[in-house]
Amino acid sequence: MEVKILLKRKLKRLSSFGISKNIQMWLIIILLVFIAFLIYNYMLIPQINLNGKKTIILNYNEKYIEKGYKATFLGKNITKKVKRIGTVNTKKIGEYKLVYQVKINSFSKTITRKVKVIDRKKPKLYISDTPIYLCPNDEVVPSKVKAIDEYDGDISNKIKIDIKKDLITYSVIDNSGNKSEISKKIFYKDIEKPKLKLKGSNYIYLFLNDEYKEEGFEVSDNCTKQLKDKVKIENNIDVTKTGEYFVTYSVKDDAKNETKIERKVIVSERNKEGTIYLTFDDGPKSGITNIILDILKEEGVKATFFVTNNGPDELIKRAYDEGHTIALHTASHNYANIYSSQDAYFNDLYTIQERVKKITGYEAKIIRFPGGSSNTVSRKYQKGIMTNLTNEVINRGFKYYDWNISSGDASGGNHTKEEIASNVINSLRKDRINMVLMHDIKTYTRDALRQIIRYGKDNGYFFDKITMETEMLRQKINN
Repeated sequence: MEVKILLKRKLKRLSSFGISKNIQMWLIIILLVFIAFLIYNYMLIPQINLNGKKTIILNYNEKYIEKGYKATFLGKNITKKVKRIGTVNTKKIGEYKLVYQVKINSFSKTITRKVKVIDRKKPKLYISDTPIYLCPNDEVVPSKVKAIDEYDGDISNKIKIDIKKDLITYSVIDNSGNKSEISKKIFYKDIEKPKLKLKGSNYIYLFLNDEYKEEGFEVSDNCTKQLKDKVKIENNIDVTKTGEYFVTYSVKDDAKNETKIERKVIVSERNKEGTIYLTFDDGPKSGITNIILDILKEEGVKATFFVTNNGPDELIKRAYDEGHTIALHTASHNYANIYSSQDAYFNDLYTIQERVKKITGYEAKIIRFPGGSSNTVSRKYQKGIMTNLTNEVINRGFKYYDWNISSGDASGGNHTKEEIASNVINSLRKDRINMVLMHDIKTYTRDALRQIIRYGKDNGYFFDKITMETEMLRQKINN
């Protein structure tokens, strides 16, 4: 009844404006439809409002964080009833839709948020930081450059190169249009020294009055092509005197860059017949090495100790300070490791060399191979390794020493001091040097030492320690 009265009033007002009844009816119908629309949308249908923007832009690999939303119906919060449909994969470029939907009775409301994942990160160009120096008349040869994009991966094949006289530019654009560019200046100047390499060994061993024969060299340069005739060779060798000498090689290229290298020449006296070299392996060991040092001191005899990584530092230091030769045996004495490869052997050797240097300040170059150079146990780990090692140690400036008399103290079983002394004494000869193998980790060796020394003195032998001037005593290589 109230609506009917309201409509009559509205028609009456419209008539006062001179609007016909038909038009009046249509206007009222439109008004009613609009009112019905408002009632339907804002009273009967639930509402959803998104927090944040309806369109969100994210960088590739950036984490998507939901901004949230709120749903109401007839003034009541029904956010918990909202369902979100869809996901965002920020590892893949593209546009994603997130649909938010809420339903009350037979009425529902849906709203959409767009998430755009884009790549705005520039690719990375990987290139050496080293300045480019070229020979004066050289052409520019582009360096190897790598381009990696976080999204596209390796795009090195897209690199473009622009070369000017004194500048080279590398640029790359990824699939999303992001561009990276690096330029490097070019210097036409020869700053590289010539390369000199010796033929033969870096160490030459001569005996008194031997003739020194030059083994030659190899020379090359990045810019100057012919340098062989420009190499100067100088030496101070005097084969009439024992000592260490040097052969110096020097060369300058056209840009005055100079290289110098040296070859070491050691002139020594051949070993005297009837000399006894007492050598001790595997030490030091407390309770044995220290007593051996006491005996040697009392008897006025010098010896050679082929040391390992075992035992106290102070015994090595004492032996060195008392004038004995500290030589190198092995750090680990682990055959499986030492003879597995050339690198493994030298890693072990340089380890014990470093220990000796830390203790004494002296860089030892005298060595004895574990098991001797004639050992066959190395075959088990690498065929032919002793053939290679015996050459390579000399090339690296070392000298190795085997033995021609074994005390027998390393063999199995129980021994007495009399047995050890007898083994050595019965093997001594006046017509050669006598390199005696012993071990300063054995009590019976320690206890036999004085008897061996006294016999040598009483029978016209004399004692010496191994030095770099001592002729190497080498056994036959069996591997």
